[in-house]
Amino acid sequence: MPNYRRSLTLLFIFVFVDVLGFSLILPLLPYYAATFGATAEVVGLLLGVNALTQLLGAPVIGRLSDRFGRKPLLLLSLAGTVVGFLMLGLARSLAMLFASRVVDGFLGGNISLAQAYISDVTEGKERTKGFGLIGAAFGLGFIFGPAIGGALAGGGNYALPALVAAGLSLLNLLGVLVWLPESLPRAERERRAKEPRAAFSLRVLWEALSLPCVGPLLQTQLFFSLAFTLFETVFSLFARERLGLDARTTSFVLTYVGVLVVLVQGVGIRLLVRRFTDKQLVFGGSVLLALSLLAWAFSPSLGVLLVVLAPLALASGVLRVAVNTALTRSVWPEEVGGTLGLSSALSSLTRVVAPTVGGFLLGQVGAPAPGVLGALLMTWLVYYTWRRVLFVPDLACPAPRLTDG
Repeated sequence: MPNYRRSLTLLFIFVFVDVLGFSLILPLLPYYAATFGATAEVVGLLLGVNALTQLLGAPVIGRLSDRFGRKPLLLLSLAGTVVGFLMLGLARSLAMLFASRVVDGFLGGNISLAQAYISDVTEGKERTKGFGLIGAAFGLGFIFGPAIGGALAGGGNYALPALVAAGLSLLNLLGVLVWLPESLPRAERERRAKEPRAAFSLRVLWEALSLPCVGPLLQTQLFFSLAFTLFETVFSLFARERLGLDARTTSFVLTYVGVLVVLVQGVGIRLLVRRFTDKQLVFGGSVLLALSLLAWAFSPSLGVLLVVLAPLALASGVLRVAVNTALTRSVWPEEVGGTLGLSSALSSLTRVVAPTVGGFLLGQVGAPAPGVLGALLMTWLVYYTWRRVLFVPDLACPAPRLTDG
């Protein structure tokens, strides 16, 4: 078993560099695609195809990491990220942009693998704190990424941030190869390799959604991700259409959001887990996010938007950490990677749907429409978590193993 604190430090750096590379290009991708003649609808498809391939790839990578170890799959995933960013930076057509997103999507299970690694080396509240630390690295990457990406893309050079992101991902791959130890002992990997395991399928996903402990948490993840992804994917369009913000200002707003996420997941989570259980945090986060999304939808100015983004960041950060932590405590240790893969797959499913739905609502109904829909989804989730999550006793878990035998 690797040293706990050393491993968390290495994972913090790994996630930070991974998100830094990702966030360099993310805010610029719609503008990059526009240089190849892409319409808003095509940009939505570009975002959606990446999510669709993640939906197919993440559970497979998670299950393989349960059997063969976290480190080999992390290396494979990072190699895919390097290739995807290189293709993006060297693209000469819209088709190449789509191909780059497909490659990155199929092999882009980096964050869920990092979460599975944490579950291997931590227990109890230390696991929640570990997830919070990784969330802080995620937010820290989003502080610097958009600002650096905007600076690199000066004069419309959108390829340069993609190539820089490829270089950062390559450094990450080398760092994991040299310094990160495997979290699953050889004997444990050999034992899991001999066990009958169900391959990922819609049947496996449906069975997981029906389990008494895991099912409600996965359904919570689905509704939360759909509501929050509506916000994420149309935020730039909302800022432009409703508030008249340009790309540079929008990048600075995203940097501000990154600061909020660091404060929430690096400091706030540590304080909250001392007073509340994971399930209480899931319920409270759902209430706060419902209210915050509604306030975002009708933000009349940049100043109001900046105020609204604070509770929105708090709610989303708490939900992301609390749901995943509760999931790891609701399954057997050998199921953690696969279950987090299913959770990641559900999040990816919402990223297939949300860009298309959000873009349509914003264009056809009005700028507040995506936020209103997100608030309605979270209102339903408040009721659902009250009935199906908050009062489920921990003694009822973990759930039955997801195997064919």
